[in-house]
Amino acid sequence: MHKEAAIREPLILGSPTYSDISNDVLHSIEHKPTKLWKVLMVIATIAALWGVGCILYLIGVGIGTWGLNNTVGWAWDITNFVWWVGIGHAGTLISAVLLLFRQKWRMAINRPAEAMTIFAVFMAGTFPMIHMGRIWMAYWVMPIPNQFGSLWVNFNSPLLWDVFAISTYLSVSLVFWYIGLIPDFGSIRDRATRPVQKLMYSLLSFGWTGNAKAWQRFEEVSLVLAGLATPLVFSVHSIVSMDFATSVIPGWHTTIFPPYFVAGAVFSGFAMVQTLMIIVRKAMRLEQYVTIKHIEYMNLVIIVTGSIVGVAYLTELFISAYSGVEYESYAFINRLSGPYWWSYAIMMTCNVVSPHLFWSKKLRTNLAFTFIMSIVVNIGMWFERFVIIVTSVHRDYLPSSWSMFYPTWVDIGVFIGTLGIFSVFYLLFLKYFPVLAFNEVKSILKSSGEQYKNMSDEEFKKLHPVFKKDIK
Repeated sequence: MHKEAAIREPLILGSPTYSDISNDVLHSIEHKPTKLWKVLMVIATIAALWGVGCILYLIGVGIGTWGLNNTVGWAWDITNFVWWVGIGHAGTLISAVLLLFRQKWRMAINRPAEAMTIFAVFMAGTFPMIHMGRIWMAYWVMPIPNQFGSLWVNFNSPLLWDVFAISTYLSVSLVFWYIGLIPDFGSIRDRATRPVQKLMYSLLSFGWTGNAKAWQRFEEVSLVLAGLATPLVFSVHSIVSMDFATSVIPGWHTTIFPPYFVAGAVFSGFAMVQTLMIIVRKAMRLEQYVTIKHIEYMNLVIIVTGSIVGVAYLTELFISAYSGVEYESYAFINRLSGPYWWSYAIMMTCNVVSPHLFWSKKLRTNLAFTFIMSIVVNIGMWFERFVIIVTSVHRDYLPSSWSMFYPTWVDIGVFIGTLGIFSVFYLLFLKYFPVLAFNEVKSILKSSGEQYKNMSDEEFKKLHPVFKKDIK
């Protein structure tokens, strides 16, 4: 017997009008900031200033203030660099890939995810520069004209590829994010009553008219940028992984790193989007537009990418034993049973075991559980980078050169500072920019709004007299 397919759950709850969508999303821009926003901004600013102070102290004294030693030359700083780059992956993936696949559920989450990408890549970029020791020489990583002497960069080095990949990724992501904001800036400009606000959003909207030609060009540019951004999502973290994979250090010298790092980056990026979106939807009362269904879809992506990461871990373990290279085998035995065994245990528990709890529909649609799990995943992904970097180098070929790494207050302070700076940027974004792409949300109201989903054909025809014939 033929069974009708179930109607998909709505992506916009209740019965908001186009005007209601604009009012709900722009409430934070058009009204004074709430007490909660002010408290969070004070906390974030204190953390940011502490981090800036640690960075200035580091530049003044030198990277000897970190816990590095002769054996462990890369540690907490590069762990944070790779972690921040990973978090920067989900935004462009949600926007670009889901746009190319015409997924309507991206509309409510693409804007905050793109903002997260930009700010996370900013934070990631600080670590390699301060790791140089002489940050005023940072321009040396760019191809320099011969007026400076024959000082050309090493084009064979993946560290240089990082510079090109991340700067390209940031540029495309920034343009993609800004292009998406232009129609919304135009709407804010038209609603603004204060002269300064009107002038500011007039400049930001680049003379947006909102006519059919403008929307056509907007769609074309968005698709072109999505097509450019999608391969960049895969290239950036592949190149970051090659910082390790092109070396000959046991535990790093492996061909599985590029796909495994990309999957891990998407995994941690989506987890951070969940953390931010659950807070934003509650604080800004956007439950109508960021629904449980959106949260569930993102949790499904976390299951898939978490499974890929789990397979990569097991493949690494198998290859280390199967290769017959005793140094490679020892690198993994040391991870499992050496002095840093606890970090390996945290990594495996958070990244391999925990995502599979989302196979339960009850758990993956539970907001409190999802929020806790999103933080657990990001803790696990931070420890994954720590395990890869520190446990692979802290025990060298010669036992006489073995040593332990212990982070100093400067290591910890710089990391807390980047979290603070990221939070300051994000809170400013929530206050002065439309947090949802509300003009795009309006475009799916009649196809995915709850009141239209539950409407009978007769009711729809009454609402829209233009539909004179029966709807087949």
